[in-house]
This record gives sequence, C-alpha cells and structure tokens, in this order.
Amino acid sequence: MRFKKFAALCMALVMTTSLAGCGGQSQKSAGGDTSNGDTAADVAGDTADAGSEQEEQPQVAPGAKGTIEFWSVFTGADGTSMQAMVDAYNATNPDYTVNHRAMEANDLYLKMPLAIQSGEDVPDVCINHVERVPLFQEQGFLVDYNNYLEGSAISAGNYNPKAWKMTELGGGHFGIPLDVHSYALYVNMDLYDQYGNGVLDDGVLTWDELNSVADACVADEIMPMGMAWLRVKFLASYAQMGGTLSSDGNTPDFNNETAIKVLDNWVKLREAGYTQKEGDDPWQLFLAGKVLFCPEGIWMYNNVKEAGLNAKIYDYPVFDAGTKGNWTSSHQFVLPKNDNRDDEKTKAVLDFINFMGNNSLEWAKAGQCPAHVSIKDVTEFKDMPQAFLADENDELKIYDYKYYGYAVESLDTVLGEVLWGRMTPEEALNQAVQETKDKIEMSE
Repeated sequence: MRFKKFAALCMALVMTTSLAGCGGQSQKSAGGDTSNGDTAADVAGDTADAGSEQEEQPQVAPGAKGTIEFWSVFTGADGTSMQAMVDAYNATNPDYTVNHRAMEANDLYLKMPLAIQSGEDVPDVCINHVERVPLFQEQGFLVDYNNYLEGSAISAGNYNPKAWKMTELGGGHFGIPLDVHSYALYVNMDLYDQYGNGVLDDGVLTWDELNSVADACVADEIMPMGMAWLRVKFLASYAQMGGTLSSDGNTPDFNNETAIKVLDNWVKLREAGYTQKEGDDPWQLFLAGKVLFCPEGIWMYNNVKEAGLNAKIYDYPVFDAGTKGNWTSSHQFVLPKNDNRDDEKTKAVLDFINFMGNNSLEWAKAGQCPAHVSIKDVTEFKDMPQAFLADENDELKIYDYKYYGYAVESLDTVLGEVLWGRMTPEEALNQAVQETKDKIEMSE
C-alpha cells in the first residue's frame, strides 16, 4: 500500500511541477547548476522517466571483489570534481571499485525509493541533501550507520558538528556529510568601489543599505540586486528571523507574518526597479559586470574565475546587521536499504566515504565547503573565498523539517508569481502551505 501511495505521489509531483515549468517560473539556480538544489524545473524535466533505466554512463572495471554502485546528484560543473575524486579512490586498487552514476536531484529522489521498494538495482551508497534524510529514514529506506561505525575510521569528531548532528535520528545515525554548501552574496568589487559607499565595511549588507546605494546604480544602468533561485532566498531570510516550515515538525505553517515580511521586501525591490526584469538571467548579467550584488551558491565560484571578475563572497543580506545567516544544505552519503549488500561490502562503502572526506580538497576547488575537519587547516583551502563558512557553524541555516522536499517544491510554484506581481505574498504562501499538506496526505 505504501508503495502505491508513493508512486501516486510521484505522478502528482510530475503533473504539478510540469505545470510550473510550462509557466516559465523555474527557480533553477542561474548558471545551470542542479546538484545543490532540487527545483521545480528539475522535477518537470526528469521525473517523467523516473521508472526507466539509468542513463548510460561509463562503467568501471570491477575490483577483486566487485563494484560499489554510487548514485550522486552532481550533474553540474562539480560533477567533474566528484568523478575525479572517485577516480582517485579507484586508483588505490580497492577490493571494490566505485561506479559513479550522476543524475538530477529529484530524479534520484524518485528512483532511489522506487529501487528500494522493488528490490532491484538498488545502489550501495547515495548522495542525499540533508533535508531529505529524515523522511527517508522514517519511511524505512535508509540503513543505520551505527551498526558499522565501530572499528571504522569514520567518527563524529572528524566532521562539521552541525552537518553530522542533522542525521542523528531516532537513536541512529543515517548520513555522513560530504560538505556544507551555502547560498551567500557575491559582490562585484569594482562596482562596489564605485557605488558601495562603504556599506560592507562591517562585512554584512542589510536591505536598508542596499536601498541606500541602489538609485545611483540604476542611474548608470547597473542592477543593484540579482534575484535568482527564489526558494533559497526566501529560506535564508526567513530563517534569519527565526522562521520554521512547521512549528510542530509535522503540519506546515509557513504562511505567517515573518514569511510575508520576506516577500514584501522582494515586492518593494522589484517595484523600485532594483532587480532584473522578468526573463533576464541575473547571474549571467553579474558575470558580465552589470550587477553589483548577486546572491548565488558558493559552488558557482568557478564561473566567476572563468569570467575574470573581481568578486568576493559575503554573508547573505540581512534585515538586522546583528543576525546573519546563510541558507545551507549538506550533501550526505546515505546507505539505501539493500538486502543484497552484505556487511563486508558495507564496510567497503565506509572505506570509500572515509577516503572522500580525507581527500576533499578537490571538492573545495569546485567551490564547495567540505565537511571533513581536516580541510580547515589546509593553506590552499583557507585562501579560498568560501573558507569563512567552515567556521560559521551558527550562521548555517539548515532546515530539518522532514517534509522539506514537499514544502520547497510547493514554494517553487509560487515565489516567482510574487516577485513579478501576479500573486500577493499572502495568496502565494497560503497556496504553498495547502499544496504541502496535500502532498503529505498523499504520502501517508
């Protein structure tokens, strides 16, 4: 019965998010990255064939004892770095070589449970965003690491404590963090010298400070603030003010005055002419030197380097200078329930995960912030623009709502409507909360 309900929910998500995609309201991260978020556009494009076979990807030669099947969500520029790390592990000549299959995030979030339910082609290890782990754990799809950590080189002390603690659930442990990745603020420093008027002297930008310098930018046809991937922009500001997706951990109730304040600010920015026009790509405009401030994921820094742009990364803009906070997620290695994976192979999976943590400088070069603490003192990492986030544990806003996926998919369908003036904040939030409730009901 649960399998049938899950399949029905999958089909409903395909239908609703496909409608959102037809309206052109994709909240997809500008620049094409899909590995760090699971957006409405991703679902619309990828779930129609969720039950089909995996895309053809290169197979590695088995080791002496076989192959570990590893599914990840790294289909963007960071996928090259992940494959390089897997190749480095395979080069150590392990008993089990690792076969890496990358797919869009929402594709994986449909295919992994379906594989587990059917018992066919179940991966040995997967990447899940940390927000997805609680529900998968509750549904019985994941294996408890505590059964295997004793005697392993993996321990809590080796990882970012917040990223580790997030997957301690029901007395077990269900994820090993690869990274913490944040949505922060990119600043064109050449434009800042001309228009910034010292608003970042304290290292943080308030929305009032943005407003104070915006008119001078607009007068010279410079965009003050880029607005892409609206989901995480909403979640960052909302979390800064203490907002949660559910007060009781079950029923969504983010249609409240705090959330309205966040969206009212967007409306004011758009009405003042401080954002891009609908249809424009703010990230590409930023890379072209036409935008002063542009929030984006730290994983996009390679684009900045390739563009030769003089830019720095700061904390996400705030309402109150004393309360910083960056929307953050964490890619976690999880063990899908698989009766065909014996203890020996599971221990081999842990050896692979440990290698990835200890050799994550390559991941940092992709713009990521590795969760393994060994990276913090590496000189090359400390010189990277995202390194400050490794020490800002209290400012990493990671949501732990078990129905997070349903909530953000619902937000994806309405946030663009608010920004472009087709829905009021109240209408949008009420619709998103109701859609989240409907998805929860279908899944139970």
